[in-house]
Amino acid sequence: MERQEVQAKYKWKVEDIFPSDEAWEKNYAEAEKQIDFSAFEGKLDKKESVVRFFAQEEETAKKLERLHLYAHMRHDEDSRISKYTAMQSKALSLYVRFSSATSFAEPEFTALPEETLRAYAQDADLKDHDYFFRQLIKGKAHVLSAKEEKLIAAGGEMYSQFQNIFSMIDNADIRLGEVEDADGKQIPLTHGMYGVILHGSDRDLRKRAFERYYRAYIELTNTIAATYFGNVKKDVFLAQAKKYDSCLARALENEDVDVRVYDNLISAVHAHLPSMHRYIALRKKLLGLEEQHMYDIYAPLVADAELKLPYEEACGLVAEGLAPLGKEYQALLRKGFAEGWVDVCETSGKRSGAYSTGVFGIHPFVLLNYQETTSNIFTIAHEMGHSLHTYFSNQNQPYAKADYRIFVAEVASTVNEVLLLKHILSTTKDKALEKYLLNYYLDTIRTTLHRQTMFAEFEEIAHSMVEKGEPLTSENLCDVYLGLNKQYYGEAIVHDKEIAYEWSRIPHFYTSFYVYKYATGITSAISIVSRILREGEPAVKDYMAFLSSGGSEDPVSLLKIAGVDLTQKTAFETAMREFEDVLDRFEKAQ
Repeated sequence: MERQEVQAKYKWKVEDIFPSDEAWEKNYAEAEKQIDFSAFEGKLDKKESVVRFFAQEEETAKKLERLHLYAHMRHDEDSRISKYTAMQSKALSLYVRFSSATSFAEPEFTALPEETLRAYAQDADLKDHDYFFRQLIKGKAHVLSAKEEKLIAAGGEMYSQFQNIFSMIDNADIRLGEVEDADGKQIPLTHGMYGVILHGSDRDLRKRAFERYYRAYIELTNTIAATYFGNVKKDVFLAQAKKYDSCLARALENEDVDVRVYDNLISAVHAHLPSMHRYIALRKKLLGLEEQHMYDIYAPLVADAELKLPYEEACGLVAEGLAPLGKEYQALLRKGFAEGWVDVCETSGKRSGAYSTGVFGIHPFVLLNYQETTSNIFTIAHEMGHSLHTYFSNQNQPYAKADYRIFVAEVASTVNEVLLLKHILSTTKDKALEKYLLNYYLDTIRTTLHRQTMFAEFEEIAHSMVEKGEPLTSENLCDVYLGLNKQYYGEAIVHDKEIAYEWSRIPHFYTSFYVYKYATGITSAISIVSRILREGEPAVKDYMAFLSSGGSEDPVSLLKIAGVDLTQKTAFETAMREFEDVLDRFEKAQ
């Protein structure tokens, strides 16, 4: 289908950003003239200069964000149109110039005396930036001399090279080969195809794909181990240079997250591993296997039970499922569906997948490629969760505090998915759909909470080894990973020798201490939903306050508004009990 064949009601209204390409060009020319901040250099020790600096920075940033969003969305509508590819490139180039032109500001602020920063943080004229200044004060203990900071900053490009090297290995150099399917056809293995095969029902094909896929990494294991060792050594160098107790402490302080959150996550998952082992054993039983292998871990236990709903009916079901969030939330959902927030249909040249996006001062947008499947209905709920989080934050926070951190970015989307799933489970009389959704939920928790926590623990162990002066080799990394795999998955599965090398194929390990946020995100969402369904309006009111809080405080404090305190163990226990309760129900449904 071509885009011009799609009815207007199924297209997002990009003209809500700019009415035309000509208007975009005009705004681009205006923004280009504003990227000069030289008048403020060396003058940020004066409040009047600081106020004017932030005002100009905000005005320029808003324009640049709109320019980029318009070009980005037009490009994603149809990537074959080179005009929008060029516009996107121009907008990004302008962003780079803006970042360069304002790069003096943060080091200059950081160099100011603490009493000056404290005065700025308490000044009514700078109230939109109080959290920014409090963060600078908090980080001053890790600020070095000007010469030392300049020297460390000069290594910036070098620090990213380990990630770049792995990316080249993983996407360009690795030879994944081919596997033969049941009909004797040779299937080229790619990262995407490997996932498709593992989720398929052909066990022989899963085994062949698993062995062939890992053979490619095993052949490069020493090179990948050296690359990862270099990345961890880089983290250790920066942590020690900046006077942090550990790499973990540095990573979490940069996100303004208490280290107790990381520790609570791992200890809670450890305490409840017997329920994970029970689920793995149940999988073995339901699959009818004498031996269950790691290539069986994604095999479907229940045939897809599809809710084949037209888009409008799917939106209606999502709104029904999210009714516990109140009338205002439902009204905004319906407004988004009706007023050009969503681009619905799959068309030639359109970007695949789904996402939510937006900028301050304009309603959010959602890209879909809707098909009549259960998964796509949940995608609507998920992406609208992101969008309404953005909407409420933008409506209730000043520009400087509207953007929420990655740490909480998946909470609202997951709350929507869990609420929708519970609604369907409570209303369906279709036993196949019930089993399908229970299994879907179990696997969501297993992969997002248990698996990502295992990854997080691996990262902490690897960094701790290097901090103690131990080298990382393929052999000791495989030993650590295989030990964790046995601990997390238990005895009802064969821990194939290939799985010891799984660490070598995880790109996220090159953005150290990132993956734990997936686990804390779903933990928070489950706890929020549990409280909403238990307490009703008071919990909804708190949740709306959280959605409206943007990035006005540290993310752990913001979650406390919604009743989730990740510095304590309660939320983690709630998530673990949820897994156990769903597992009980799934067993009874057999």
